[in-house]
Amino acid sequence: MRIFVTGGTGFVGRMLLPELLGAGHAVTVLTRSIRKGSESGDRTSHDGLSYVEGDPTVRGSWQESLRGHDAVINLAGAPIFKRWNPAYKQVIRKSRIDTTTNIVEALQGIENRQVSLLSASAVGYYGFRADEVLDESASAGSDFLAKVAGQWEAAALRAAPHGARVVLCRFGIILGTGGGALSEMVTNFRRFPPVVLGSGRQWFSWVHIGDLARIFVFLLDNPQINGPVNCAASRPVRNRELTEAVAARLGKRVFPLPVPGFIIRLVMGEFGRVLREGQKVYPGRLLESGFDFAYPDIDSALTDILGSDR
Repeated sequence: MRIFVTGGTGFVGRMLLPELLGAGHAVTVLTRSIRKGSESGDRTSHDGLSYVEGDPTVRGSWQESLRGHDAVINLAGAPIFKRWNPAYKQVIRKSRIDTTTNIVEALQGIENRQVSLLSASAVGYYGFRADEVLDESASAGSDFLAKVAGQWEAAALRAAPHGARVVLCRFGIILGTGGGALSEMVTNFRRFPPVVLGSGRQWFSWVHIGDLARIFVFLLDNPQINGPVNCAASRPVRNRELTEAVAARLGKRVFPLPVPGFIIRLVMGEFGRVLREGQKVYPGRLLESGFDFAYPDIDSALTDILGSDR
């Protein structure tokens, strides 16, 4: 299969590309700049992997390249794990919705064959729902991230009337090395005493990055799956449990007093709500379709990423 990937040089893409290539697919990655030279090597074409230069938020010749592929995996999107201001909130929105809109425009030029669009979204779609178990049938939330996710998914679904199979991949918090929330936690826990955030009871729906890469291959191999898919492990954890598990693997003890909610709001602003609250997500579509998580629980995931408890 010929697969076109946006966001392929990012945290998820770096794990996903070897998985796709190992499954025998030919992959084209859209990148803003194709670097050549001794530092990075000639990355433009080797072992079934090629690169196309372009900005996915802007129309361009890359759209014509996309039309020659059997599937599109859309991973593009600015990071959310930082303090938001009005300008950065617009970056979050634009990086997701403009990119997806341009992909759908390119897909409109494909005729006489079905193309799969596997478009990233997030469990933030559901908003903050305390202890409610959220499968793919749950309704959308109303906070900023939920609204962005809803608009992001709506943009992707506009490809369906043109014959595309659209899968909305709602990511949990991705755990892996070299990026993401876990790397931030490990860095902070090594510099400062590990600390529970707020009540510590807020749910943390997560997915091991290796499982996430395998989910994409699974979705490509199962064309009967479309619509929303929760890409999160079946055993979410509370913030306190996660904090204690990560601290143990770093040989640290958790500080006895949690960070109060008002401090999180003061330091992180609106984004702090993501840290103080959460979602308890269940991957119903994946489990019903026969996907087998290699890392179904937080202990197996952290053991793989950080090693055993000290």
